[in-house]
Amino acid sequence: MTKMDFDKKLGIKIKLLRIKQNFSQEKLADLAGLNKNSIGLIERGKSNPTTQTLKKIAIAFGIELEQLMDVTKIKL
Repeated sequence: MTKMDFDKKLGIKIKLLRIKQNFSQEKLADLAGLNKNSIGLIERGKSNPTTQTLKKIAIAFGIELEQLMDVTKIKL
């Protein structure tokens, strides 16, 4: 899997988790201590988030970082 494919799959997974938990991009950004625009870029696969940023997102979702990063079930 290329880095671009991983970023796209990760973005899709974050968006699906956000919708499942009924979070707006604003709410996820607030819970993770991030900017709403950053969430949008990550969801579209247009950003290269740091491990620290991904940890914040995982905490906001109440899951482990490893769970967030597992994109094996996401199809492009």
